Amino acid sequence: MNDPVLTNPELYSVVFENARVRVLRYHDRPGDRTRPHHHPDSVMITMSSFQRQLIHGEQSVNVALPAGEIRWLDAQEHSGQNIGGTDTMTLFVELKEPAQAPTRAGQLGPRT
Repeated sequence: MNDPVLTNPELYSVVFENARVRVLRYHDRPGDRTRPHHHPDSVMITMSSFQRQLIHGEQSVNVALPAGEIRWLDAQEHSGQNIGGTDTMTLFVELKEPAQAPTRAGQLGPRT
């Protein structure tokens, strides 16, 4: 699977990692795009307000999130673009352990 730190090293960095989780910092500017990459089940913490378009195959969704949101992300593969006028700054807490029960496949973007 496409690790975002490898596909987009200018945008993603590892800030903490142990046997159970990996924490990524993401920072982009308006107009920046990511290459297709994969996230396991994760918790996303927004550190800025932003607008993004997430794309997987023929599916596309626009999201606008305020700073300070904490959202669950089902495992997913996507690419994205900052379509707003502000930088996107987030933290992702990626879970390394498999889910005990299947998550809803096909959900693109964050959920509450």
